[in-house]
Amino acid sequence: MSYSFFESVEKSFDKAAHFTKWDKGLLAQIKACNSVYSMRFPVKMDDGRIEVIEAYRVQHSQHKTPCKGGIRFSPEVNQDEVMALASLMTYKCAIVNVPFGGGKGGIKINPRKHSAYELEKITRRYTAELVKKNFIGPGIDVPAPDYGTGEREMAWIVDTYLSLKPGEIDGAGCVTGKPISQGGVNGRKEATGLGVFFGVREVCDMPDIMAKLGLATGIEGKRVIVQGLGNVGYHCAKFFREHGAIVVAIAEYEGAVYNENGINEEELFQYRKATGTVLNFGGATNIINSSDALELDCDILIPAALENVIDGKNAPNIKAKIIGEAANGPLTPEADEIFAGKGVLVIPDMYLNAGGVTVSYFEWLKNLSHVRYGRLEKRFTENMNHLILEEIEELTGKQATPKARKLIEHGPDEIDLVHSGLEETMISATREIMKIWKENPEIPDMRTAAYVCAINKVATSYTELGIFP
Repeated sequence: MSYSFFESVEKSFDKAAHFTKWDKGLLAQIKACNSVYSMRFPVKMDDGRIEVIEAYRVQHSQHKTPCKGGIRFSPEVNQDEVMALASLMTYKCAIVNVPFGGGKGGIKINPRKHSAYELEKITRRYTAELVKKNFIGPGIDVPAPDYGTGEREMAWIVDTYLSLKPGEIDGAGCVTGKPISQGGVNGRKEATGLGVFFGVREVCDMPDIMAKLGLATGIEGKRVIVQGLGNVGYHCAKFFREHGAIVVAIAEYEGAVYNENGINEEELFQYRKATGTVLNFGGATNIINSSDALELDCDILIPAALENVIDGKNAPNIKAKIIGEAANGPLTPEADEIFAGKGVLVIPDMYLNAGGVTVSYFEWLKNLSHVRYGRLEKRFTENMNHLILEEIEELTGKQATPKARKLIEHGPDEIDLVHSGLEETMISATREIMKIWKENPEIPDMRTAAYVCAINKVATSYTELGIFP
């Protein structure tokens, strides 16, 4: 049976709700999208013609405000997809303890077919429409980049917002994922990939889980396949490789490359940039059909590209023991059932790729506090560490090496604090989900345990607000 994206999310929700104690009416409220704004607006193109643009913004839940979620530019954008992604944002934020409700936006265009000037006009008009209906603001709804958007588009949004809301002291917090010069935060670009790494690493450090899978504990030596060499896939491959895993294959839409001794993602990225393809990369074997790479022998598979790439047809052929969902919705419900039966551990997207929203939260806090992370304590910490080190050297009669001195005396920069906060968030969320799963053996998989975790937190918020008794 085929489901729409939103129906798939609802199916997973219902599956998990069975393992909770909450009233059916409360569960129905959590599941529903609170507000759906569907809009059409005209924009004059470079050649003089007028194009009517279809766009959406969905606020799934206001159990906590503001709502939070990206804006994607894609010809595939539709209301069902935006509703599904907004609902996933609610559950994602709840699991990682980020105090936002879920939201999502989309504009139905192919950004490759528009000039920068056309994209700017579309983005600014979309922002103006959101402002008109009170669908954007640092305390209302805070967009972010998603598929087809980035820092440039976020800069246009904040500029448009501030021009329409002059003098709003916290106006920069109306959107995240901005350039650093516009109030962005260091570490946002690699956040999702780094969060995926932290989440998978934490699972791999759990001896009981690894024993069930027949794997040794730790990341080192694990064979990893990454699908996608975009921002998320690139950084996933980078952090796994840097921490001792072997990235044996990387797949893109034009094909994939395999090397049992490992692939350096930066070298492959530069090669693809120069040639337009990953194929014929030095020392690697070509795999012409990209999807075939998913079925190669490995320990960890990271789908970091598209939705529904693993379904009931190819799931039986997947050999990985662990699947880390870096993309949104890379597995269908049928694939989930197959992997649960095979004993494959699926680490679900709804929290594993929460690195982006976690660091967006840090950016939002930075915008509200109007101070860069580390500015107040960096020099104090360095001076204090210097004094402590001098005291230890005097007491022991031994001198620290220059390398050790540099490491010990270092005070935290913004990126150090952002990475540290992200690591703490992903470790805590992983442990919380695993605790729920272990305490209720009837829960069939980690995705259901993650949904249970999210439902409990959102339901608790509603009851504490007094909305439900």
